[in-house]
Amino acid sequence: MPAKRETTQDQPGEVVEIFCDGACSGNPGPGGYGAILRCQGRTKEISGGETPTTNNRMELTAAIEALRQLTRPCRVILTTDSQYLVKGMTEWITGWQRKGWQNSKKEPVVNRDLWETLLGLAQRHSIEWRWVRGHNGHSENERCDTLAREAIGTRG
Repeated sequence: MPAKRETTQDQPGEVVEIFCDGACSGNPGPGGYGAILRCQGRTKEISGGETPTTNNRMELTAAIEALRQLTRPCRVILTTDSQYLVKGMTEWITGWQRKGWQNSKKEPVVNRDLWETLLGLAQRHSIEWRWVRGHNGHSENERCDTLAREAIGTRG
């Protein structure tokens, strides 16, 4: 069952579908991300990467870069194969903030910089966070994986 945050019906703007994925060759190693944005019959693909990085950083970066494409508040359905991303935004982040960005082991939250950036971008929108099983035939997830892996190839 996909995790989701309640959406508000009065949220301004169009409904935008975002599909995103991150990948890494080695962990850490060169990494890439890919995302597809779909709204009102139009589709846009984005990708990029960095090195060195981790798979989790690329998963977060994919969502960040996709949300950066939105120029006004929207209702968003964001689909990813990253439980780290979905659970982070729907279950863990409130506790991290309450505990001064410490996790349940009282250690600093890994990738705090990206979580804070993502949180800031997400607050502009009404987002439903959906998880899908990766490498399981979901066409947009497979395409995002291809974009992410191609971006790694350009980082070599």
